[in-house]
Amino acid sequence: MPTLPHEHREMAESFGAGADLYDRARPRYPDALIEAIVAAAPGRKFLDVGCGTGITSRQFQAAGCQILGVDVDERMAEFARSTGVEVEVSPFESWDPAGRTFDAVVAGMTWHWIDPNAGAAKAAEVLRPGGRLAVFWYVLQPPPEVAEAFAAVYREVLPDSPMYHRVVASPLGAYDAFLDKAADGLRGTGAFEELERSQYPWSRAYTRDEWLDQVRTGGNAKQFADAGKLEPLLTGMAKAIDEAGGSFTIDSTAVALTATRR
Repeated sequence: MPTLPHEHREMAESFGAGADLYDRARPRYPDALIEAIVAAAPGRKFLDVGCGTGITSRQFQAAGCQILGVDVDERMAEFARSTGVEVEVSPFESWDPAGRTFDAVVAGMTWHWIDPNAGAAKAAEVLRPGGRLAVFWYVLQPPPEVAEAFAAVYREVLPDSPMYHRVVASPLGAYDAFLDKAADGLRGTGAFEELERSQYPWSRAYTRDEWLDQVRTGGNAKQFADAGKLEPLLTGMAKAIDEAGGSFTIDSTAVALTATRR
């Protein structure tokens, strides 16, 4: 049976080694997603699970919310604090809320690093009745010709890793497993209702250097680097982007699962 992302949390815990790069390179979430989550919550006291450098937290702060972040990595937490986000360091599953409750628990691009059952139970513990849970991811899909060029680079640099070789026409399907696993965990608690899935389109233009920075912050980047494959991968991608004119625009989607605490 394949292992799940939360069983390899050491990958997530490697992000803090380049917190400034992570914060600069990772995209922000669509305003429509942030606005929908805020509008559905019964109040403005939010908990951000796996807040990292505070990207999501700052977006919710800008929308008028009071944010507390929880993250497993002190280096990421330190960066987030430097931007005005309050953060406590702990794995979410074992985090001590000290009796505090929240109007919403949110997790952007992080819930797959959380044990889906223990995480759901902790969310149920800290949400007030009527509070909202919102877990969401962004799906990056380069234009077909760029995606094919990237797949060719993966085939050359990582011939033993066929999972990277294929161009996926619709990568949204790859996120169904995250959404399904999260939904199963929530249902298992018996504490949530009104589970809903939603999508939010967004676009962003990337220069060559911006995309390479994004790749450097990926969950597998450290593994590639340890195997001596990251720099050849980046070199090949840089060439592909140059051949495409030096930049490209991603028309992608953010996907979300929301639920209400009974």
